[in-house]
Amino acid sequence: MRTATATAAAVTSTLIGAGAAAVLAGRYAADAALRSEPGRPPAGSPRMVVHSAEGDRIVLTRSLASLRPGVHGLAAPGVHAAVGPVLDGVPHDPATVVRRLLRVSHGSLEPGTRVTLTPQVYSGNPRTALGLDHADVDVPGELGPLPAWFVPEARQTWVITVHGLGAGREHPMVVMPFLHRLRLPVLSLAYRGDLGAPASPDGLGHLGESEWRDLDAAIRYALRYGARRIVLHGWSTGAAMAVRAAERSALSGRIAGLVLDSPVLDWHTTLRNLVAARRTPAPLVPFAVRAAESRAGLRADHRTPFADPGAVRVPVLLFHGPDDTLAPWEPSRRLAAARPDLVTLHTVGGAAHGAMWNADPAGYEEALRRFLVPLM
Repeated sequence: MRTATATAAAVTSTLIGAGAAAVLAGRYAADAALRSEPGRPPAGSPRMVVHSAEGDRIVLTRSLASLRPGVHGLAAPGVHAAVGPVLDGVPHDPATVVRRLLRVSHGSLEPGTRVTLTPQVYSGNPRTALGLDHADVDVPGELGPLPAWFVPEARQTWVITVHGLGAGREHPMVVMPFLHRLRLPVLSLAYRGDLGAPASPDGLGHLGESEWRDLDAAIRYALRYGARRIVLHGWSTGAAMAVRAAERSALSGRIAGLVLDSPVLDWHTTLRNLVAARRTPAPLVPFAVRAAESRAGLRADHRTPFADPGAVRVPVLLFHGPDDTLAPWEPSRRLAAARPDLVTLHTVGGAAHGAMWNADPAGYEEALRRFLVPLM
């Protein structure tokens, strides 16, 4: 009897120890998924090898990522470049892809360099990258000053751009030339956790649930300095921030419209995808997702952005597509179907998360033009 009791106790102790270890490992994986290092793409971003880069051509390892349509950035430590479409009819090894090399912003694309495909096409600031005059401004935020670029123009409708996961203020520069042609002022915001901005108190990202207050501060800043109306243009978690600002800000009545690119409207699935991208062992994924939801303040009873389609009060333009493997597009489809009076979905096929403009710049800008002109 004593032997059986001792054995049972040992088994129980082992199970408890294994359970505790799983919980701890899950929490570690959750923190890794929620902690975004400024300037570094999220885990799981597609990587490829440079075979050669000469003149206006670059040869990359053939993959689904290197074959993506449109215009993209290439990033590696100390290196940034921009590439255009795949070049058909150019002789090359079947294991490679030849693309148009648009520019090398800095660094050198030596053979063997491992690069990441990124939606960030420009490097620098609006003046150095685009030739647009801008001012470096500080937006007073609840945690401290938030750096922002202000690109002035004549209209009184301002566009506030908010980047998403693994990106920074440089990502929204892809739409700045277009917005400049429409004579719309642009305020491009860095928020908590970004380079030069205050750190989040716990060092983690919250998928917009706390970050939206920095966007609220940017709205206050814009209205203080001449804006009459605000359009929020957000990517990924920046899109979730825009939705939360529209739902919660005391100044939501001054928001004229929302442009949401690859919005995180289902954080459970997005967190699962982030955790999996960190190569978390499958048995630990459920623990990590629960830990991430807890750490980010996303409890089971917490309502997701636009969970109630009736909460939509201003025109919304959604850019999303079925190939987004981080933020599922089904919530965007459901929202557009539920509110066709206010929500327009522009579907982009073959586009990765946050890269809807990259896959089809002309189509993206035409949809954006039709949306913005009535709001100006």
